Amino acid sequence: MSLIGYDRRGAWRAALACMAALAVAMGLGRFAFTPMLPIMLHEGKLDLQAGGVLASLNYLGYFLGALSCAAIRVKAASMVRGGLIATAALLLGMGLLHGFTVWGALRTAAGVMSAWTFVFASGWGLRRLAETGAPAMAGVIYTGPGIGIAATGLLGGAVGRWGSNAGWIGFGLLSLVLIAVVWRIFSDGEAAHVAPQTIRAAAPTAAESAAVRSDARWLVALYGLAGFGYIITATFLPVIARQALPGSPWPDYFWPLFGLAIVPGALIGARAPVHWDNRLLLGVAYALQALGIVLSVAWPTITGFALGSLLLGMPFTAITLFAMRDARRLRGNAAAGLIGYATASYGVGQILGPLFAAPLAQRTGSFAVPLLVAAGALGIGAALFVGVWRRSGVTKGI
Repeated sequence: MSLIGYDRRGAWRAALACMAALAVAMGLGRFAFTPMLPIMLHEGKLDLQAGGVLASLNYLGYFLGALSCAAIRVKAASMVRGGLIATAALLLGMGLLHGFTVWGALRTAAGVMSAWTFVFASGWGLRRLAETGAPAMAGVIYTGPGIGIAATGLLGGAVGRWGSNAGWIGFGLLSLVLIAVVWRIFSDGEAAHVAPQTIRAAAPTAAESAAVRSDARWLVALYGLAGFGYIITATFLPVIARQALPGSPWPDYFWPLFGLAIVPGALIGARAPVHWDNRLLLGVAYALQALGIVLSVAWPTITGFALGSLLLGMPFTAITLFAMRDARRLRGNAAAGLIGYATASYGVGQILGPLFAAPLAQRTGSFAVPLLVAAGALGIGAALFVGVWRRSGVTKGI
């Protein structure tokens, strides 16, 4: 048996390139709308309900992009490069083109590109880390969305002083700079292939098969609650904070704080021991996010929003990691189908969140009820994950 040698430089090149790719695709391409929304509202280009529709169209695009990945037969590196260039062009288009219909098309396409880039950059990066003998560096890759979100938050207020058009164009140009830095790295290891490991296990008993099917159904259903639970805050946080703290300079900083919190969460989550039960980890992560949302409603102060942003952000990518790990626990190397269903469920939750929250907030003048509903959804998900975990322990005689 040959051992894969440790290539420190190659591992860092791959991890940082994928981190930058996810920062562009997710932090800029997908979530730049969050800090830009209050600016566009102030300019009168949108009302809150129209903003919610644009957000949901972006999440619809992500949903469709994720579903289409299984049918794509293009090299991963080519998909990443194409997705990144398209993301930059779509960001520039938001500043150069005008009209709700055009913006809707651009945001939908940006959602598709972010899904393609996320999936193929993840696959390419994890393969390269395996080839270079550093799979534990996967956490570095998934800090990318947090870094991108923090950048949009910190830069959005600054460039937005010149208007939303300048803000969108600035984000597009920043994307092009990052793309130029990592472009050549995605040719690394193109000729190398790692044969997938084959999992050989005894055929499961009828009782075990029923338990696996039941756990798979729970994973798909409860993962959708995560999408619904976080997305209302992730879409409207600056607007919510400005309503609660009128005239304060702090609302512009809670969104980048959310992004920065994702970074340690991703690194810690990637190092969670594999023997820890993923359902219990998911339950804890959901509970933390629910607590963060409740804090922003019950304690609408600088401290309350800051703690809420941290608690919502830290488990953000860790939840995705734990869900994917659980899919592999249930289906092994045949987990792609289950991952696809779970991702689709998460996408549906994301689509429904803004469509539910924006009209209600516009009628009532407050996001309190939508946020409490989101926190309740996460709380129910946390309780059910713990319940499924406990039931499994009892079934096995633990």
